[in-house]
Parts: sequence; C-alpha cells; structure tokens
Amino acid sequence: MSRQEPHDRGSGPGEKPDHLRSREVTEGIERAPHRAMFRAMGFDDEDLASPMVGVANPAAELTPCNVHLDDIAGAAIDGVDDAGGMPIEFGTITISDAISMGTEGMKASLVSREVIADSVELVAFGERLDALVTIGGCDKNMPGMMMAAIRTDLPSVFCYGGSIMPGEHEGRAVTIQNVFEARGAVATGEMTEGELDELERTACPGAGSCGGMFTANTMAAISEAIGFAPLGSAGPPAEHDARYDVAREAGEVVLDAVAADRRPSDVLTRASFKNAIALQVAIGGSTNGVLHLLAMAAEAGVDLSIQAFDETSVRTPKIADLQPGGERVMNDLHEVGGVPVVLRELHDAGLLDGDALTVTGETLGEALERVNPPAVEELDVDFLYTVESPKNQQGAIRILSGNLAPDGSVLKVTAAEDLHHEGPARVFEDEAAATEYVQGGHVESGDVIVIRNEGPRGGPGMREMLGVTAARDGQGHAADVALVTDGRFSGATRGLSVGHVAPEAYDGGPIAALEDGDTVTIDVPDRTLGVDLTEEELEARLDAREQPAPTYEGGVLRKYGRAFGSAARGAVTNPGVRRE
Repeated sequence: MSRQEPHDRGSGPGEKPDHLRSREVTEGIERAPHRAMFRAMGFDDEDLASPMVGVANPAAELTPCNVHLDDIAGAAIDGVDDAGGMPIEFGTITISDAISMGTEGMKASLVSREVIADSVELVAFGERLDALVTIGGCDKNMPGMMMAAIRTDLPSVFCYGGSIMPGEHEGRAVTIQNVFEARGAVATGEMTEGELDELERTACPGAGSCGGMFTANTMAAISEAIGFAPLGSAGPPAEHDARYDVAREAGEVVLDAVAADRRPSDVLTRASFKNAIALQVAIGGSTNGVLHLLAMAAEAGVDLSIQAFDETSVRTPKIADLQPGGERVMNDLHEVGGVPVVLRELHDAGLLDGDALTVTGETLGEALERVNPPAVEELDVDFLYTVESPKNQQGAIRILSGNLAPDGSVLKVTAAEDLHHEGPARVFEDEAAATEYVQGGHVESGDVIVIRNEGPRGGPGMREMLGVTAARDGQGHAADVALVTDGRFSGATRGLSVGHVAPEAYDGGPIAALEDGDTVTIDVPDRTLGVDLTEEELEARLDAREQPAPTYEGGVLRKYGRAFGSAARGAVTNPGVRRE
C-alpha cells in the first residue's frame, strides 16, 4: 500500500483509548507538527485516531530467508489496516547465517540478534508505538524480534516469513545441509567437483528460510508453542499463498491484543517456556533454541536455567524425525497439519501445560481444540511418531556438565541415544584452523576436535560452525569423531557435536586448559563432558595461561563482545536482566 494514498476506512477523527501511548504524538493542539509529518506520508484522520502498530520488517537481498519479506510485511499491513489499526512499517538489519558461515563474518550473527532487538525496541520507544507485528526470516531474526517485543511489553504478534521448499537433485529432495556436507565428500573423492556444482545449483530453489528443522524453523515452531504466534503459523512455505494469510492474520490478531491490552508479560510464564522446550526436544530442534529461549526468559524475568532443557528432555520423547537427523523438511510437516499436530500429541499425553495463555487470548489447550489438528496415529507418515511409540525415548537435547563444562554444554542427539565417546583432544584456537585440519583429511577415528576462543565474548559473537561439522560428516566421521566448542553449531549440524561449553575459554573456563592428546570423555547417558585431569592440574594450567587479547579493539564487535553474558544464560547483552 502506498503511503502517499490515504487509507480508506471511513472519515472523521476519533479519540484513542487512554492507555495508548501514541496519543503523545497524535492528540492535542501541541501535536499539530507531529500530525503534519504523518499526513506527509498519506495518513489521514482515521489513521491518527487508531492504534499505531509497528510492522518490523528485516527484508534484505542478503539471504533467501528475507528476500521476500516486503511482500509478507505488505500482507501484515493489510491485516492491521483492515482490523482498524494504523500500520507503520520500519526496517531492521539481518545477517545471512548460511552465507557468512565459515567466514569471519559469522561473528556478526549472534550480535545481529541483539542489534535487531535493540533497534525494534528503540523504534517502538522513540515513536510511541502502541503495538508490534514482528517479522522474521533468517535465524537470528526470530529471537531478536521476540526479545524486542518482550522488552517493550507492547501487544505483539510474531510472524514467520516461511521456509524454502526443498530442491531436487538426482531424484531426491535436498537442502543447504546437503551442499555443506558435499564439500567433505569432494575432499575424500566420493563426489566430483562437477557433481557438487550440480547440487549447488538445485539445492535452494527460491525464497524462504532453510527447510530442515534448523534454527529458523525451530524458532518459528517455538513461537507457536510459547504463545507468541497463532497455531499453524509456522508451517506454510515462504512462497505459498497460505503464508500471506498468516501475515494478514497476524495483523488482525494484534489489534485484538491491543483491545484486550494483552501483552507479552501476560503470555510468557514459566509454563509457556516449558511448553516451548517440550516442543523443541520433541521435534529435534536446533541447539540454538537453548540459547535463544534462555535469552528470552532472561528478558521476560522468567527463572529458567539451562538444566531445565535436560529435565524436560528426560520426560519428553522425540516424536518428529526431520532434517538434520532425518530426511524430511518443514513443508512435509506442514502438509500433514504443521506444528499443531506435534503440540496435540504432546498435550494429549500430558506433556504440555494447556492452561498457558497465547497471543490470541485463548489458552494453548483452547487453541488446539479450535484448530483441531489430526492425531499422529491417524496419519500415514514415516516421520511422526506417537508418545507411546516414539522415535527416541528421550528428547533430542542433552545438557552435559563436568570438569570441562562446569556451567553446562549442549548436545543435540540426531542418531543413537546411548552415546559414549572417549578420545584424544585435537585443540584449535579458532574455527578456521580446525576447518583446515578437518577438510585436509587429517582426522582419525576417535578424535575429539576442540575449538575454543569462539564463545560469546572470546569470538566475539559465538560463531556457528556448520562448515567444520559438515566437513567431518561429509567424510563419514559423524559417528566416530566428536567436536567440542565454546562456540555454537548450526541447526543443520548432526553427529556428536557439543557446543555452548561454559564458562568459555576467554573467561578462563576449563576448556582453555586443554592440550593436544588429553583424553576427553563425552558420556551422554551420564550427561558428562570431562577431561582426564585432576582439579589441581586444571587449575595449574589455567593459572599459567595468559588472558588472550581482544580480537577487535573497536567497533560493533568489540562493543557487543564486552556486553555478552555467558552462553549458559543465553548470552544476553541487556544490562537490566539477570545475566550470571
């Protein structure tokens, strides 16, 4: 809709309810200059008498995840307008995780979560907005947008941009994960460069976020479970008509939330976060979901520890088998009913709190009853399981602690559950050195590749490392070579990959004391990550260690690097929340 054309919803000025803070810029003689500015953009009297709804849009030609978001925002604007609101679109940044992956630029990814949250908060505060529709495409958009809504505590609805459709290569469905892993296959001679070129050209056929149950789809699914988005909104692909229906609905729902003065603080409780965790572990969601849910809980003032993920995973089976552990993608789940199918299965088994409130004003149980998704047992599909006969008896997320990770570390189980690995450490001071080692074919069965100084503060930015894990997996070592890091792994990572080791090396965590050849043990059933060293030996090595100099002396990476808290608390930068 052109901002130079008045919105046609009737005529004549009206008065806003007293609780709408946009009155500060639209009402009274003293606000005539403010109204003149709005009129320059095509807003009329009816608009100025309506709730001002910010539509936060991170559209960019930087990633297929976000390239289409102007159209999604347009549909959300129509929904706001039709429901009687005054939609005001504004932009935010985004970083392409997939394109920056494996480069120094990946350090910007987690920082972008904070910048998105900061920028949306600033616009909402500075322009006196009454409500928000926040739109997300690439991985850090989702938590950044939801964190901003939590901070402002304005009536808010989250709207996902949708996932990409799978590509097709040699008669099988493929995603970006296949391309990353194919690089390792080329290194071992199992694939030619020509075959890789063909795969590259077919893996990503259009707009949308990466199609597996990677970080974007994990956080989109979580937005439903936690109550930030209407049920069924995560599933429709980016380029389907139903995606625009979702966006229009978001615009309509936010006006209902404004009328009811229903805010994130009314929706987000410990129960809603536990629901989100239950969904995450049941669908095999990204380990990044741990980091982002911890950050969102910190922003919301909800007491949530990293151990809550393990406690939930123990009692919640994995019932969806999607990429990266399985072969299916988000669209496959959408075609049989979407995230509500999984939520219904968990709810019926007593694994969700159906009394938790959602953005629509319904409880989760009421919303499921209204949507009425099919039961898993009624579906003839090979990637969904019942709670009684699950894919795995426990959920996909494990929290490991021990003398290498006193504050915890995170593993996603994508294959066998009873994993035990013991082997010599191969220690690298950054991702680039480790990737060169692995891509060069030097890994041996039993190795534990340790990558440190990649934490939130030490990196800074806690890089995702799909490049090194994909190189390992593409060479056939997903099951017999482990990776351990104080950085992160991509949602597309599979195999024995332990991330978020806390405290991080930069802050003097035990991972900083490791040396080549130390025996590292990963025991998943016992939830331990340890090294065969005594406490005295670890302390002596750490005492002899010199604090590394900051990687950057100035600029945004230095600023946010200094502000990040521990990964065990979500790596938040907001000084007003409990960080340690």
